[in-house]
Amino acid sequence: MIPGVLTVAGSDSGGGAGIQADLKTMLALGVHGMSVVTAVTAQNSLGVQGAWELPVEAVRAQYRSVVDDIGVQAVKTGMLASAQLVETVAQLIAETDAPAVIDPVGVSKHGDALLAASALDSVRTKLLPVATVATPNLDEVAQITGVRVESEADMRRAAAAVLAYGPRWALVKGGHLPGDAVDLLTDGSEEYWLRAPRHDNRHTHGTGCTLASAIASQLAKGQSVPEAVAAAKEYVTGAVATGFALGGGIGPVDHGWRFRAGPER
Repeated sequence: MIPGVLTVAGSDSGGGAGIQADLKTMLALGVHGMSVVTAVTAQNSLGVQGAWELPVEAVRAQYRSVVDDIGVQAVKTGMLASAQLVETVAQLIAETDAPAVIDPVGVSKHGDALLAASALDSVRTKLLPVATVATPNLDEVAQITGVRVESEADMRRAAAAVLAYGPRWALVKGGHLPGDAVDLLTDGSEEYWLRAPRHDNRHTHGTGCTLASAIASQLAKGQSVPEAVAAAKEYVTGAVATGFALGGGIGPVDHGWRFRAGPER
């Protein structure tokens, strides 16, 4: 059976992030992607021109429709927009027997807000406690915990602050720091530093969505959290290296880079 992964996130009309990036990643990694759309955005390479969240009833109905009939081997969340949606999705995940990768999306690549400030407390108290892995970037760490990471030395403290809210594992993404792209994965006892060369490519739209979806895909295939994160890091590094221009701004990472790299990849 092909494992099924459910993404609960917003739609990106430009196709570089959100639901679209999630489903492309899942296809590339050999799992069956399914979706719960939480919001619709008007979005392109230049930014987000508009966003409209869906009613709670629509989000709940989509989730139950998939889980109750098809079932899922992993769940991934992205843009949840409001406190009401955050709390609804957290409850649904708590009732689902599958690992959950929580990407606490706060702002877009272009700096557009994708989560209401009033929803932050719900993220801390409702959503993070149901996470198998939480995957905040440094801006999201600061937004959620107040810890500001200025160097690698601060990442351990940041991870501890995230873990204090209850996820089993925290993956603090250090891509905004200078030097190599370094991430820290920890459950408070085990610790893994994941490093990759930094590629000189501005076309990185969708990196966070892609990484979280890749982790969920690998978990659905039965890998442990450290194995899944390492494999996802390798995939997203290749996708960033081959990100391409699209429109007049920041283009997307290349979700299909392995198809174009030849069968050995």
